[in-house]
Amino acid sequence: MELLSLLCAFSALYFIFMMWKRFDEKRDQECYILDYQCHKPTDDRKLDTQFSGEIIRRTKNLGLLEYQFLLKAIVSSGIGEQTYAPRIMFSGRESCPTLEDSISEMEEFFHDSIQKLLDRSGISPSQLDVLVVNVSMFASVPSLASRIINHYKMRENIKVFNLSGMGCSASLISTDIVRNIFKSYKNVYALVVTSESLSPNWYSGNARSMILANCLFRSGGCAILLTNKRALKNQAIFKLKCLVRTHHGARDESYGCCMQQEDGQGMLGFHLDKILPKAATRAFVDNLREISPKILPIRELVRFMLVTLVRKLKSQSTKGGASTSPKPVINFKTGVDHFCLHTGGKAVIDGIGLNLGLSEYDLEPARMTLHRFGNTSASSLWYVLGYMEAKKRLKKGDTVLMISFGAGFKCNSCLLEVVRDLGDENVWKEDIALYPPNSLANPFLEKYGWLHQEDLSTFNPENVVI
Repeated sequence: MELLSLLCAFSALYFIFMMWKRFDEKRDQECYILDYQCHKPTDDRKLDTQFSGEIIRRTKNLGLLEYQFLLKAIVSSGIGEQTYAPRIMFSGRESCPTLEDSISEMEEFFHDSIQKLLDRSGISPSQLDVLVVNVSMFASVPSLASRIINHYKMRENIKVFNLSGMGCSASLISTDIVRNIFKSYKNVYALVVTSESLSPNWYSGNARSMILANCLFRSGGCAILLTNKRALKNQAIFKLKCLVRTHHGARDESYGCCMQQEDGQGMLGFHLDKILPKAATRAFVDNLREISPKILPIRELVRFMLVTLVRKLKSQSTKGGASTSPKPVINFKTGVDHFCLHTGGKAVIDGIGLNLGLSEYDLEPARMTLHRFGNTSASSLWYVLGYMEAKKRLKKGDTVLMISFGAGFKCNSCLLEVVRDLGDENVWKEDIALYPPNSLANPFLEKYGWLHQEDLSTFNPENVVI
């Protein structure tokens, strides 16, 4: 009897020990964001209305119809006059970039943002265990990651990942790589560097689906410092709760809606297809379907299921099988306090807001970021997050839902928990008092609206005065 009691006691203690061990190991797998630094280029790279017109004018393959198309696009884009372009634009060489142009554009960002981040955190480059770099449309040899390692003289055993071609959703993909590494290694520091190279990617042709990208994308970037060190959890600013990636590359329409390709004249550019909004919606819906159970309270999921069931039963009992009641919508605000949206354009922000039932207050960070910095590709989410922080919206215990889209076609999202009250100075320091402005209208229509009155048969681009 005593032996049986000892066996039972031992089994119970072993079970408790294993459960504690599993719980303790999981604590070392948490992903904390210690800090991040968004890049703010120098003022001599600002792209105002006057200079934008000069760039378009010197693109010789454009005619009146293309001018009118671009004018309509930029007027409705939500982009202001304070955004930044690569230096190659200001020297008038965007149609003939060199390798050095692309490298110098990236290194200017690297040396600024990474250095500021490391200085503020007090971490030396030799302490970094993981480096993930994502720049979609430029790949050099040695890689951009290798250039960072060489500049900062990082350790020989640092784990390095250099991503390309992942599009505007790449920063969450990079974060996911770090998260998975944290599951296998303890006490790790990771640096994620996210940006896009615009210098080699100016399109000089006249295909409408490809000149649109010239209007939307702007220079920017962000460096993010992460760790799974349990001892640093109280120094962190965010804790990653969950991350979901959706990839529709197996669908031909989705795969081809955002693609780098040559036009009929052999000019390389970035094609944005008319099917893009539909592809984005499908990926968005599938992504929400997977992440919703992870971030929303059970009561909201049950409510949604019951409302959906009742609506379905009503439609079956109604003659003709059509229900007149509104389609049920999940209330994401029951589990999310703030929404950090990709600044892909005004239409993208409006569409997400409509689908999620968000208010203008919820959409303000994305709208203001688009206006001030434009679409900075994969780094845009961090400028939006910076706006929330600068406005002192982020309080301890709040949750932030990040949503991004990218070529492939991909939709990636994650939920962050705010670890402590935030309100530190960041990339918005000099501008936050000016936002939101009374109007987001840009002066392009006022300055170039006369193009809509021009006659196609008599219009001569050479006579245009900017």
